Amino acid sequence: MTTVRSATAGDLPAIAAIYDEEVRHGISTFATEPPGVGYWRERLESARPGDHVLVAERAGAVVGYAYSGDYRPRAAYRHTRETSVYLAAPARGEGVGRALYDELLGRLRSDGVRLAVAVIALPNPGSRGLHRACGFERVGVLHDVGRKFDRWIDTELWELRLAVSPDSNRGR
Repeated sequence: MTTVRSATAGDLPAIAAIYDEEVRHGISTFATEPPGVGYWRERLESARPGDHVLVAERAGAVVGYAYSGDYRPRAAYRHTRETSVYLAAPARGEGVGRALYDELLGRLRSDGVRLAVAVIALPNPGSRGLHRACGFERVGVLHDVGRKFDRWIDTELWELRLAVSPDSNRGR
């Protein structure tokens, strides 16, 4: 059984280990060097509304995590959060990502966040499927936006409207 809960300082080494594996071997992050536990401590200690770090735990072990944080650093973006989910390889395809996102998106709604944004490095059919299943919509592609492992990588932008008010400019 998978339990999703708020991360604690004791979870930071496990979170860092999952992320570091992706840094070294995957394209889901464009980081090229592991950032260390301090990076995750800063995320965990953020008290801004809409900033969360959650973990998925099985049999006492962290098998995945999700977080939300600033989309951009300017005040006008404060109601938008960028979201990410990372899973240890054995937990992929088992509903762990969905459990993490269900909890994270519920918390974002409670915080009054209006828009969740996700960036998916391509190819990543698992992440695309997860975001689609959670209600995100694909809104665009940035071509050759990152270079890792001696190749150019595209990213897709996905969004999920968590709240819509009468003053929304949906027609653009």
